[in-house]
Amino acid sequence: MADKANIILSRVLWAGPLTVLASVAAVLCVRMVAVALLQPARTFAPLLWPPPIIDTVLLVTAAVIVFSFMATTVSNPIRMFRTVAAVVLLLSFVPVVLLAIWHSFGGGWPEALALMSMHVVAWAVTITMLMRLTTVRTDVIASRASSPS
Repeated sequence: MADKANIILSRVLWAGPLTVLASVAAVLCVRMVAVALLQPARTFAPLLWPPPIIDTVLLVTAAVIVFSFMATTVSNPIRMFRTVAAVVLLLSFVPVVLLAIWHSFGGGWPEALALMSMHVVAWAVTITMLMRLTTVRTDVIASRASSPS
């Protein structure tokens, strides 16, 4: 979506929770495929059911809050949110890479790549849904205002 858009803050009230639910569903789909393919040890906690659900709910909720805050305080909130989200995504890889290097929880690179895939999916769903569900392009607003009723 172009940066020339208005964020309709009232839409965040329903788009935010919907984004959280869609992100959890997408992450769990990736998790199920990863577990089926990798068959990690039962001691590998990051690919059990609760951690991806809890982490996704907390972190995507935080993203929705940040998005709402930026919508009210930043001059170009869409661009800024995309930038912040990309930086946070890259930073989220750091503990996963360390997990692979140190073989934490008995995991290695295959498990780390699965976790990174889950991060990317949550990021993509969050960015896409918040941008599409809460914004209206400014040229659409202008054309509606200038057209006779």
